[in-house]
Amino acid sequence: MAAHIDHLVTSGTFSLDGGTWDVDNNVWIVGDASEVVVIDAAHDADAIAEAVGDRALRAIVCTHAHNDHIDAAPALADRTGAPILLHPDDRELWEMTHPDREPDGELTDGQRLSIADTALTVLHTPGHAPGAVCLYAPDLGTVFTGDTLFQGGPGATGRSFSDHPTILRSIRERLLTLPPETVVRTGHGDSTTVAAEADNID
Repeated sequence: MAAHIDHLVTSGTFSLDGGTWDVDNNVWIVGDASEVVVIDAAHDADAIAEAVGDRALRAIVCTHAHNDHIDAAPALADRTGAPILLHPDDRELWEMTHPDREPDGELTDGQRLSIADTALTVLHTPGHAPGAVCLYAPDLGTVFTGDTLFQGGPGATGRSFSDHPTILRSIRERLLTLPPETVVRTGHGDSTTVAAEADNID
């Protein structure tokens, strides 16, 4: 069966630099009727496990290590046996949320994660966080951008571990070079396309 994308929205909080905000997060599940990967295990391990159902969860992929994108990852991993994968440049952020639980594996730029009949290519896109990555699935005509690129422009860079010139460079060099019709599936809010966001990067 062909790979497809399931979408779940979970709610919780994001905390950094002494502040806490209520947030809704997009959780993306990519695969087929037998096996999937989860992109960003946010807030609610039970809801994510229910969405996965009886399919084998092959990996929990973290686009970055802000707490709202990883807070449910250890519980989901313990429940399913799936490894948690994170870019090593975000280990310091990870340890703020999970000091007693290490990720199970590292994401590297250019790495291909095979699932069902498709593959996700890891694109290291620092700026919102040092280890931020996007996951490009050309067979599905989509890129999962976490908090690097949203409908309306780049992710926030006003807090610790972030840098505005860096995120702009990442978007220009790694995302705007993808086919313009590529669907951008974000970490929060509505999806968009590469073409639609090209004019929002200055």
